[in-house]
Amino acid sequence: MQPADTCRFIPNKLVKDKTMFLGLHGVSTNHSNLLTDIRVARETGYDSLEILASKLIRYLDNGGTLSRLAHAIKASHLSTGCVNALLSIERHKGEEKQQMLDEARRLTLAAEALDCPTVQILALNGIDHESDDTIMDIMTENVEAIGRIGLEHNVRYQIEVIAFTKFRKLEQGLEIIRRAGLTNIGMVIDFWHLYAAGNTPADVAVLDPGLIYGVHFCDGRLPRPGEAWDQSVLRAYMPGEGEMDVQAWTDAVRKTGYDGMWTAELFSPACWETDIFDAATICRENMERFIFT
Repeated sequence: MQPADTCRFIPNKLVKDKTMFLGLHGVSTNHSNLLTDIRVARETGYDSLEILASKLIRYLDNGGTLSRLAHAIKASHLSTGCVNALLSIERHKGEEKQQMLDEARRLTLAAEALDCPTVQILALNGIDHESDDTIMDIMTENVEAIGRIGLEHNVRYQIEVIAFTKFRKLEQGLEIIRRAGLTNIGMVIDFWHLYAAGNTPADVAVLDPGLIYGVHFCDGRLPRPGEAWDQSVLRAYMPGEGEMDVQAWTDAVRKTGYDGMWTAELFSPACWETDIFDAATICRENMERFIFT
């Protein structure tokens, strides 16, 4: 098992009658800008985009407009499946909470303008010092507040649980959805984060597909004793090259009946330094090999 020092794909016979659709994840082309991602997606056979919020904000802060961006996406015969992500949604005190909600509103309005149904939301380590009960109370309050912004704009939110935080388990995300009681809150199934947090494909296979808003198709490994949680190391594997059973995770999602967007999320500094058109093609072909065979 070695990290992906080059981007490569082993050809396999593919089944073409797919019902899901494939999106280019902006992290797999990490160093490119947003307009380049649109061109890459168009020319390498994708249906949709998972836009990195950092690329979107950089584009807008440097003279880009949502109307021009929407036109570029439409002209490329693509859709926008997700804006990823509103970070650190655990911010819950005073000005920092208001800043978080302001960021949520900005990304939500951008998603609405791009006819994008989904914004990803996630917590980082800001409340890891709190008790489990307090964490769940904070997350419930904040996710409900975010969700109510989306209800005004026909936008929904996919919770990503992050393996190196205390809000890390699939069950925690599902409990927040239950507590919030809103119709626009769901989950993204990120193979590596769930695997690293101790969830299994069996946990995914029994989910209501209506609660799955997206899939992050990826591989990796757990940190070794004393090793840091560095995603650019632990996730620097093409699917099939890490320690995970990617086929089992893929099959579990398909068993639910989910038929939305899949994106290959490749945290590989080596692949980021290759030709991004080649890297994007390899990511798509690798997804198809696991999903449609």
